[in-house]
Amino acid sequence: MRKTTNLFLIALGAFLGILLGTCGSVLAEREAKKAETIPFVELKTFTEVFGRIQQDYVEPVTDKKLLENAIRGMLTGLDPHSSYLSPDQYKELRIGTTGQFGGLGIEVTMENGFVKVIAPIDDTPAQKAGIKPGDLIIRLDEKPVKGMSLQDAVKIMRGKPGTDIVLTIVREGEDKPLKIKITRDIIKIKSVKSKLLEKGYGYLRITSFQSRTGSQMLKEIKKLRKKGDLKGIVLDLRNNPGGVLNAAVAVSDAFLDQGLIVYTDGRIEDAKMKFEATPGDILRDVPMVVLINTGSASASEIVAGALQDHKRAIIMGQKSFGKGSVQTILPLSNGGAIKLTTARYYTPSGRSIQAEGIVPDIPLGTIRLETIAEAEEFKPLTEADLSRHLENGTKPEKEKKESGKQEKNDKENEMLLKDYPLHEALNVLKGINIAKQSLKK
Repeated sequence: MRKTTNLFLIALGAFLGILLGTCGSVLAEREAKKAETIPFVELKTFTEVFGRIQQDYVEPVTDKKLLENAIRGMLTGLDPHSSYLSPDQYKELRIGTTGQFGGLGIEVTMENGFVKVIAPIDDTPAQKAGIKPGDLIIRLDEKPVKGMSLQDAVKIMRGKPGTDIVLTIVREGEDKPLKIKITRDIIKIKSVKSKLLEKGYGYLRITSFQSRTGSQMLKEIKKLRKKGDLKGIVLDLRNNPGGVLNAAVAVSDAFLDQGLIVYTDGRIEDAKMKFEATPGDILRDVPMVVLINTGSASASEIVAGALQDHKRAIIMGQKSFGKGSVQTILPLSNGGAIKLTTARYYTPSGRSIQAEGIVPDIPLGTIRLETIAEAEEFKPLTEADLSRHLENGTKPEKEKKESGKQEKNDKENEMLLKDYPLHEALNVLKGINIAKQSLKK
């Protein structure tokens, strides 16, 4: 073992010697690039540490494992989103981007050695089990997360559909950690949904940004238009962890006539990009409210930032996550890849989203509304509730029927009463239309 290690170190030393000679001649011709010289002193320290581990560590360690760990350390030491992907992990990443895989349905990152939930994905086991943005996962079944890489944690959370896993989480406002049992399932992500909240007021929900999100959203808008003229739209980006940059650009472009949507800036020319809107607002200036929260990240923030800067929509909710960096997947010769942060996003006005997020025009706190049952249980007493009360006398029979229809509509819109931000977004749209009508008079 010691002989093999010595041979390896001799070879590495010879390699460094060749580099020194080569770089010496190059640097003699290129004095302007002195800042880019190979860090020989640091590499010498690296070889020294490598040799010490091989000779003195309590158990044998392969060269491959040590070098992979060194690569991982180089990348994870940069920021929470840069990482090394082994061939198996790279393969899993490609499977995950197809829109269907076995798992829990959460977007996660690393924070202080623990797995932090950015957002649960709609209609997935994680969302149904009550996982919330900001939850810190400290155990997976009985395995502590501390010390794991993000890829290792994700690998444990994924698995055969129908199998269970217990997440131990720390949640703000809770006195002690929570244990949540979740049954894995096939995660099929439908990125766009739509419905009418009320006559003339549409609702678009984008759960993530995939390659076809832009075209899917246009189809959903056409469906809403078939139900009548639109007087307002709520675009819901809450708990949307982001996704494909081009999808965010396509969604923003649909509501803008012209101007910059987003630009990126990095050290290399390929990382410097600008995305401009093309003529044509699909909604033709129909009022818009965009809902965001702390689970809205990356591509969601690009859309919210573009529409806010162009004053095309009112942004409501909570300050967004603040992930304004671009990661590029760079394949390697061994079948693996590195995920490297190569640029930052900037909104049209030049704001950096990174670590700042999008601040809503109308901030909304977390408020619990009473349920329908609770509301009916303590319904205020009115004249109509009194026994032997007089009838209105002038109220036509038709109005009584309309009143009955309204009660039915109230039940159909129960979601609005349970979802305070959505309820307030609808009220804002109604207020805008009332103001428009008043100005016309």
